[in-house]
Amino acid sequence: MVDQARARRLAKRISQIVAAALEHEVKDPRLKMVTITDTRVTGDLREATLYYTVIGETVDADPDTAGAAAALASATGVLRTLVGAGTGIRHTPSLTFVPDQVPDEARRMEELLARTRESDAEVARLAAGARPAGDPDPYRTPRERADEE
Repeated sequence: MVDQARARRLAKRISQIVAAALEHEVKDPRLKMVTITDTRVTGDLREATLYYTVIGETVDADPDTAGAAAALASATGVLRTLVGAGTGIRHTPSLTFVPDQVPDEARRMEELLARTRESDAEVARLAAGARPAGDPDPYRTPRERADEE
């Protein structure tokens, strides 16, 4: 029987433990700019998937995602030990680190929205001086008889 509430609580706790360990206990400099964004735990509490992002040190610099992935892979055993000690459950879940795609997708959506705004502004600019083709009143009006009896 799957207890989703327990899985969510465990996922939140694992996220807190791993984030604190990355900040204070793991001394790898490649993990300095890694942020845990989300954690999912399976219903049987055997596997945990942690989603992470890597923030660049400067605005122009691209983040070292390959280095962060390698550092997380090498620190997985230490982090799993800390999770086991911090949660106190019988079986410590195995940890899998997956790069989070949400920031990239959000950036792509922002670019699409900016292009759409530019296109809408261009259409509004063209429509400002436009006038309708044909008659000014395109709707037919009933004929009025000149001599009504």
